[in-house]
Amino acid sequence: MTRFTAHSPASVAVFCAALAVLAGLTPAPAASQVSNEPGDWPTYGGDIGGLKYSPLDQIDRSNVHRLRIAWSWDAGDAEIHGPASPLKGQSVRPGNFQATPVEVADTLWLTTPYNRVVALDAGSGRELWSHDPRAWQWGQPPNGTGFVHRGVALWDGDGDDRRVFVATRWELLALDARTGSPVESFGVEGRVDVASHAMWPVIPLHFTSTSPPVVYGDLVIVGNGLWDGFVYPRDPPGHIYAFDARTGALRWRFDLIPGEGQPGGETWENGSAERTGHTNAWAPMVLDPERGILYAGIGTPSNDYYGGDRLGDNLYAESLVALDARTGEKLWHFQTVHHGVWDFDLPGAPVLYSATVEGRRIDAVAVAGKTGFIYAFDRVSGEPIWPIEERAVPASDVPGERTAPTQPFPTKPAPFARQGFTEDDLLSLTPQLRARAEEVVSGYRLGPLFTPPSREGTLAMPGIIGGGNWGGAAVDPETGILYVKATEQPSLLKLAPADPELVVAEWARDRTVGMGLGVDGLPISDPPWGTLTAVDMNSGEHVWRVAAGDRPELREHPALDGVDLPERLGYPGAPGGIVTRGGLVFLTGGGDVLWAHDKATGDVLWQAKLPARGYANPMSYATSDGRQFVVIATGGGSNPRTLVAFALAGGEESDQDLDRTGVRR
Repeated sequence: MTRFTAHSPASVAVFCAALAVLAGLTPAPAASQVSNEPGDWPTYGGDIGGLKYSPLDQIDRSNVHRLRIAWSWDAGDAEIHGPASPLKGQSVRPGNFQATPVEVADTLWLTTPYNRVVALDAGSGRELWSHDPRAWQWGQPPNGTGFVHRGVALWDGDGDDRRVFVATRWELLALDARTGSPVESFGVEGRVDVASHAMWPVIPLHFTSTSPPVVYGDLVIVGNGLWDGFVYPRDPPGHIYAFDARTGALRWRFDLIPGEGQPGGETWENGSAERTGHTNAWAPMVLDPERGILYAGIGTPSNDYYGGDRLGDNLYAESLVALDARTGEKLWHFQTVHHGVWDFDLPGAPVLYSATVEGRRIDAVAVAGKTGFIYAFDRVSGEPIWPIEERAVPASDVPGERTAPTQPFPTKPAPFARQGFTEDDLLSLTPQLRARAEEVVSGYRLGPLFTPPSREGTLAMPGIIGGGNWGGAAVDPETGILYVKATEQPSLLKLAPADPELVVAEWARDRTVGMGLGVDGLPISDPPWGTLTAVDMNSGEHVWRVAAGDRPELREHPALDGVDLPERLGYPGAPGGIVTRGGLVFLTGGGDVLWAHDKATGDVLWQAKLPARGYANPMSYATSDGRQFVVIATGGGSNPRTLVAFALAGGEESDQDLDRTGVRR
């Protein structure tokens, strides 16, 4: 068997951290919260609990039609030819601009696809400084998407020591928030080698971290990203790491693949925990700062689609994990998928909210899965808000595989995405298209949710990007209503004997045809292909469900000439939305239009064509002069990467009616 090799940019040492046991829950330490101003957006999710909610209401249902572009900023990332080792002579390329900026006191901080960190004036978009960690010099990241990155975290230390932290590939960087200069006292010249602290030696070049860290007191907490395609013995394992915000020293590490003698080790049979990688916290994490609890959604082990070499339930894969943020001690967990073989990661940040359920006020945590389920729990005890039942699911017949006999099914809320795929789900806009769709899927296996991958190919719904994805959910804290974007297209999961030179398992993925499975350029299923659902987290009932986005290019398809199509076809994609006190939900759904939905009804109240695809979560803030902005990152492929800021135009709204945060008096 051939092992993957690469030129390591740093020495790789195995580090074992001892976890200190702390009885009970402790109050938040000092220096954890950067801003409490309602006009600011100080973390990736708006607040540290990930609500994706803006308390601003200058922009509301009555005037959203007056939104216009106030300023834009060009990231400038483009293809680079001939980068440094290990891929001399080859080029690297940026992927989609996926960043969501953070904003405090009239300054925006964000990352470009190349992981460059930038500070902008929040009122004008003028660039204040930028720092390039030169992540591109080590060649194209092994992720299939080009360079992408989603954001940074802020930390306020002593006095005016504000720092920007960014996880870039295998490193954690600390920058001076005022100047962009590396903080020399942090790690080695402002850098910490995260990969060197893994449970076994790893190849740092295989790290592809994209999510922002979480700051708690004097700790900076990070996970790590990895390409799903790596399948080799002891490929990089998943951990959650906490580093000292001042020095960069490792303070604790939680192993997401339990080691020998650790709880959960029995769920990895035949010593598979000693050789299986991934099971990583690649998605954004959130924090309850008052209780000091960190919440993380975890991904799938390798191989994503064949588990014959890792039999058992495989904790903590595809679990929601709650940790004591001070010590890294596990408080509770819930596994949403046992022995996953569908790439059903928990890909979006959990969200912390409060709701009144059957007369009882509950501080809760919920997470939207690729499965199309919302999983909701008491955030302290980990008890499900509504029962979650183990139900029998189909078994695999692939040699060496043993899938779990049951999977968890929440009884509430109802799924927010279509689950399972049968002939009734085939494209049927015309009889001719239906006949062609039947031909395309002939010979493939169809069935309910959790029908396993197969040798002939299984059509799985939701597909490999969900259901939900890294855009996550948003919650209005005033109403307890959750808003979640879904992709409504299946994936083909087909297995074939593995190349013994590349992988250790007897069977492995041959190919996964995601959204490419279609009928003459049309998706294999009927629209909508992307949806936005509002869920009342007090009752667990759906409030409304509408198509999210549109696909105008498909409206022109010759096969649809004369077909009475819905107003919006829905756009498949990972990004999510935000909700505002002004009564609006803003999102792109992944397309090139920014939409404003009425949060009470789902009706579209406004839309704006963007310079390019907006494959990012938006955000909103107010400057010190009381002006509210809505900002979205756009661009990818051959299009420029541009940050676009919208604000109200015209004079119908008087500045005298607003306080300095942009909230109506």
